[in-house]
Amino acid sequence: MMEGRLQSQEDEITLLKSSLADALRRLRLHDQLIPLLKQQIIAVNPAASRVLNQVYCSDGFSSSRKLSSSSALDSPRHPATSQVLNSTEGENGSNGDSTFPALVHKTPTYDRATQTDLTPLVQDQELDRVPLALTRPVQSLSLEDALPEGMSLTEEARAKFHHVQGLELEEQEKDLSWASSVEEAIHPTAIRNLQRDDLQDPNGSTESLSSAPQTQILGSPAPPKDLSASLRSGPLSTILKGEKKPLARRNSEKLVKDPQEKTKKLLEKKAASSANLLNRSPSLESRTKDLIARAGSPGSRRGTQGQSIKMFIRGRPITMYVPSNIQNYEDLRMEPPVEKLELDWVYGYRGRDCRANLYLLSSGEAVYFIACVVVLYHINNRTQRHYRKHTDCVRCLTIHPDKVRVASGQTAGVDKDGKPLQPYVHIWDSSTLITLQQIGLGTFERGVGSVAFSFADAGAFLCVIDDSNEHMLSVWDCAKGTKHTEVKSTNEAVFAVEFNPSDSTNIITCGKSHIYFWTLSAGSLTKKQGIFGKYKKPKFIQCFVFSLTGDVLTGDSEGNILTWGKSPGDVKTLGKGAKETFQIMRQTRAHDGSVFTLCMLQGGALLSGGGKDRKIIRWSADLAPERECEIPEKFGAVRCITDVNGEEVLVGTTRNAILRGTFSDGFVAIVQGHVDEMWGLATHPSQDVFLTCGHDRQVCVWNTEEHKLDWCTTLEEYGLCADFCPNGAVVSVGLSTGRWLVLDLQTKEVISDYTDGNEQLSVMRYSPDGSFLAVGSHDNFIYVYNVTESGRRYSRYGKCNGHSSFITHLDWSKDGKYIMSNSGDYEILYWDVAGGCKLLRNRYESKDREWASYTCVLGFHVMGVWLEGSDGTDINALCRSHSERLVAVADDFCKVHLFQYPCPKPKAPNHSYEGHGSHVTNVRFTHCDSHLLSMGGKDTCILQWEVKRAGTGDGGDRLHSASFTSSPEP
Repeated sequence: MMEGRLQSQEDEITLLKSSLADALRRLRLHDQLIPLLKQQIIAVNPAASRVLNQVYCSDGFSSSRKLSSSSALDSPRHPATSQVLNSTEGENGSNGDSTFPALVHKTPTYDRATQTDLTPLVQDQELDRVPLALTRPVQSLSLEDALPEGMSLTEEARAKFHHVQGLELEEQEKDLSWASSVEEAIHPTAIRNLQRDDLQDPNGSTESLSSAPQTQILGSPAPPKDLSASLRSGPLSTILKGEKKPLARRNSEKLVKDPQEKTKKLLEKKAASSANLLNRSPSLESRTKDLIARAGSPGSRRGTQGQSIKMFIRGRPITMYVPSNIQNYEDLRMEPPVEKLELDWVYGYRGRDCRANLYLLSSGEAVYFIACVVVLYHINNRTQRHYRKHTDCVRCLTIHPDKVRVASGQTAGVDKDGKPLQPYVHIWDSSTLITLQQIGLGTFERGVGSVAFSFADAGAFLCVIDDSNEHMLSVWDCAKGTKHTEVKSTNEAVFAVEFNPSDSTNIITCGKSHIYFWTLSAGSLTKKQGIFGKYKKPKFIQCFVFSLTGDVLTGDSEGNILTWGKSPGDVKTLGKGAKETFQIMRQTRAHDGSVFTLCMLQGGALLSGGGKDRKIIRWSADLAPERECEIPEKFGAVRCITDVNGEEVLVGTTRNAILRGTFSDGFVAIVQGHVDEMWGLATHPSQDVFLTCGHDRQVCVWNTEEHKLDWCTTLEEYGLCADFCPNGAVVSVGLSTGRWLVLDLQTKEVISDYTDGNEQLSVMRYSPDGSFLAVGSHDNFIYVYNVTESGRRYSRYGKCNGHSSFITHLDWSKDGKYIMSNSGDYEILYWDVAGGCKLLRNRYESKDREWASYTCVLGFHVMGVWLEGSDGTDINALCRSHSERLVAVADDFCKVHLFQYPCPKPKAPNHSYEGHGSHVTNVRFTHCDSHLLSMGGKDTCILQWEVKRAGTGDGGDRLHSASFTSSPEP
């Protein structure tokens, strides 16, 4: 607040200096008229020469002094000037109306600084503000026009006069250049004080502004009829009568010791320095506006400066210029958009780092998860439903013995303020998507790693293992939601937990270098560790299942399937009190590399999935291999297997795909996704197609109508940005090394390969007509290319050089001649591409320019999407709809926001949607605005949202409670 007040005081001082400088400049103009009028008097009455030379010998006017041709006839006249004119009039005996026709009937002149028609000074003293432009000299003074009728200048006087006119033109240029730097209104109090001082007569009397003589311009009131009479009185009237009476001159050297004269000289010097300050400070305009029309308090983060708005990011001011079509910024009202988003489809599956997360429900739906969404995908109807009550990434999943209820656990995560969010487990109904029970809120640490329902008692209990250091194992009553018991498990990683299907008091856990057999008795848990004995202890026990005979089968990192069974206590070795132990009964070699999953089929057959060899092997009940097949390499290793009908199976892979098939017919992908962080997203200009690329080096083209992957290709380097050519035939992809490729959408081949710099590219953008391509790089440059042959040939056109940080976003104007760009240091720059990629220094000129797209996160039209106190990285991307009604925002807090466009005011209301489990890296509308696509970073998830107007859609209440969340920001 103190800084704000100091700034305000500094602005007031600067404003007063400028006002004073203008007043003194006008006084100098008045004084400079005196020598011209003196020459005129001598030409008319040579006898007055001796008197004038005696009176003005010490005035300080030299022949070398430059004179101004601009007269302040629209402001109060200088007393001395008035008297000289009066004396001249009196000598010739002409009246005021006929003597000064040029002064009264001059045609209106135009200010060269603004090219606007100037009007006389407003006489009403009650006006709040008097624009400085109205107080400038508005007419030229012609001495020949001031002569009485029938008189003319001598040739010598005329030559001197024209020489003086040449000098005064130079002075006028300087005055106009000075005046052009001050365009803003001056506080009325300062104007009135200056006018009051300016109108002091030699005797100290004061005239009001309204009584001062006015020039008739553009219909202004005519001067009073007795103007000449009022000019005949005064000390100068004695000059033409031959009297040698000394005159009181404002600039006389005889009065230099007068305190007022000293003050005037001092102020004149200060005014000169103030004029220099004005010439050097182009930002005075905005600072003056800030002083007069500041909308916010000194401590506010956004302030109105007349025609510009300031917002602050990390303390750095960013100026936004208000477009001309917005007359009153403060009266703008922001409303949330009428449209809302409804989750339509989820692309991807989390198989790269999660186990046992693919099941088949009795409804025929496969249930799995990615990000914060649990997906129910009907494998025959190809439809999706979504359970979206989790607030962070889902980590584990299991189904109830009734194959209707589902339990899902999530990780802890943090909110936007960095505060930890508590993990929990939800038990919910898969048919209605209604949450039945929330378990463990405030109990689990970091997250939930594994969950399992009991079988023998119809799923009365739920076992949970969290991700704390001790991996706490707890048993919960599903009906009541209360904790039955809890115990520390192990400090090593735990991969799986299951109840014995025939005995709910027996629980098994496995993980790094261990397998534990737990017994639940009298509300407490005791464990026994499996003994490896003569067999090599594997580094990891990856998975286990129960055989029909009650044995436990485990798959380990050595590629073996181990059969575990109970052994009676070794009385000979341990004595009479020896207890039974769990030991390896048999070892079966299964895969090269780890055994990631085991699936028990009806009839006792077993399926095993391998990691390194990517094989699925079918085993008989006595573990004899029967059939096998290999998963294609592009899908990765087998992560989990789910039985469909004894023959057909679903296979989840480590490259985030779900396959469906049989051993005889092979497998096809029904769900696919990226496997690493994604950043590049582009939508086709005319088709229901979009493209994604990311750190997994994959470029994927998806179909929004059919909800499937059309095709995919793998690059040598990972892609970070992309854009379709407006003709829709090719797409450009920017890579991490400065390279960028052009792909043909039909042949799926690379047709062009270019390199700009050696740093990663952050944005690719075609001009609206497809004639240019702009490439934004992390080397701070924007490279512009000419595009020919329908997007197949490119040639360097120019380079935009001016950003001091890496390019983050850019957009083309609708006419394809200009570029707006943002950079990593929160800079907004504009470029004239048609003029040779030149930087437009005056950003004010671009305030009314229309843009073909709007993806820049900084700009007047999207200023309201930023929250108070944002650090500049809170918003990763935004996109304006093609209808220019909506703005979708991807933030750093896993949310997608929908705003009305434009949204230039802070705290704009919006709809907020959850679903992503990581920072949202990009958003784009489809070509017809029917859908919005959002892309997560680390969660590798693509969400397709349907854009719906309020009141549309079926089952609104159910969808609102179960399928999507929408709430305006506070």
